[in-house]
Amino acid sequence: MQTTSLAPALFRVAEARRAPHEPGRISARVFAHGSMELRWYAPPNPDPQVPHAQDELYIVASGSGVFSRAGEKFAFGPGDALFVAAGVEHRFEDFTDDFATWVVFYGPRGGEALDAIGEQLPG
Repeated sequence: MQTTSLAPALFRVAEARRAPHEPGRISARVFAHGSMELRWYAPPNPDPQVPHAQDELYIVASGSGVFSRAGEKFAFGPGDALFVAAGVEHRFEDFTDDFATWVVFYGPRGGEALDAIGEQLPG
């Protein structure tokens, strides 16, 4: 195995499952780089989360359920990706006991601006 001074390239589910939670947080910080933060989230039921200051992307590692975002409902399963813009109400519902997901927070506080067709505006 090669050792470099670069940031880690691989993040394993088994290691994320063992990562400690910071005081007052219900997810575990796995990695951070610039504005991006990678966390591991296996929520209690019911999911108590509130809107966040940054945009976020969930990548489901295990389990299934329903993702609720601003009144919309989406069934999800392993391998699915879910997006939430900063400040938008969301939570996981009716999920299986084995549900866990990667969470990627990124960008500026307040989220990234989008145009009418969902593409990032020049900044």
